[in-house]
Amino acid sequence: MIIRSILLAALAASAAVPALADDIARQDTPAITVSGEGSVQAPPDLAQIDAGVASDAKTAREAAEANNGAMAKVLQALKTAGIADKDIQTSRLSLQPQYAPNRPGQASVTGYRASNRVTIKVHDVAKVANVIDTVVGAGANDVGNVFFSVAEPSKLLDQAREKAVADARRKAEIYAKAAGVTLGQPLNIAEDGAPTPVFRAKTFAAPMAAGAPTPVAQGEETLSITVSVTWAIKPPQ
Repeated sequence: MIIRSILLAALAASAAVPALADDIARQDTPAITVSGEGSVQAPPDLAQIDAGVASDAKTAREAAEANNGAMAKVLQALKTAGIADKDIQTSRLSLQPQYAPNRPGQASVTGYRASNRVTIKVHDVAKVANVIDTVVGAGANDVGNVFFSVAEPSKLLDQAREKAVADARRKAEIYAKAAGVTLGQPLNIAEDGAPTPVFRAKTFAAPMAAGAPTPVAQGEETLSITVSVTWAIKPPQ
């Protein structure tokens, strides 16, 4: 049994030697590491609007009741405009005391403010202006940011990945030529961090008059990828 154990250990050690040698060879392989960037532009097809109602009153109960009634009108207007329930989500709900400004000594409560805000998803970005006008017309007086994005960015990000690897190869070939060597096969490719869709937000104030439409410019979205690529390099022949 002892002899058999010794033989098995020897065989295991001999099998590990080539693997260790391969690791050492890989570590000693001349290589160059560069980063590449790729980006793709596309028109947005999804928008999110932050909107709600803020109500002031002398008592907390009065502020809450007034706010509940006003917000109910806004939600009903959104449903009438064709916005689905799943695309309306409460984002902020608050009831806070209001204090007299610039009063020396102990601050006194002068009233209460109730606030209710929702995030609205709009799947047709051409209707963003109409949705803003709808909520303002229904009584919303707290309209915040509008975010544009691409709903399904996977295919666009794949295009950006191809561009990023091509950019890395271009840079590596420049370095290889300057060093008088030849670029070999890629040894390692790593995507740096998470894909970066660049979102843009715009802040809108309520229109001065009910008949004044809200101007909205959707522009384009940029989706970016950065990769690090290690290339083997061959010495000059």
